[in-house]
Amino acid sequence: MNQAIIAAGSNIEPDKNIARVREILAKDFGVVAETDFVSTKPVGYTQQPDFLNGAVLIRTDLKLEPLRQHLKKIEDTLGRRRTILKFGPRTVDLDIVVWNGKLLDPDFYERDYLKKAVLELMPNLKY
Repeated sequence: MNQAIIAAGSNIEPDKNIARVREILAKDFGVVAETDFVSTKPVGYTQQPDFLNGAVLIRTDLKLEPLRQHLKKIEDTLGRRRTILKFGPRTVDLDIVVWNGKLLDPDFYERDYLKKAVLELMPNLKY
């Protein structure tokens, strides 16, 4: 059984979309724990609404790449549009931050809310 911390964020109807993604993750995986979701300022392109961000610790039988693909399908289902604007508005953004105790996402070091969320879910993470 694999364990992953999934960062989830939204700034298009964020309350609705985060609630929906939490339901989907709970249905598709074993949710071990989740953080509170907090309002954060956009990074990069700042002329957009604030984001609602948090993280979910899951257990899954999927391997890493199939999990990434599954998360992309969830994003697509919830209306994610992949545009040329990398840091633009989105219905939902799902990223694997930690995989089986290994930190994968360098945003952990740059975004305080993400670091706080990850360490809340996995306080003994070596980083």
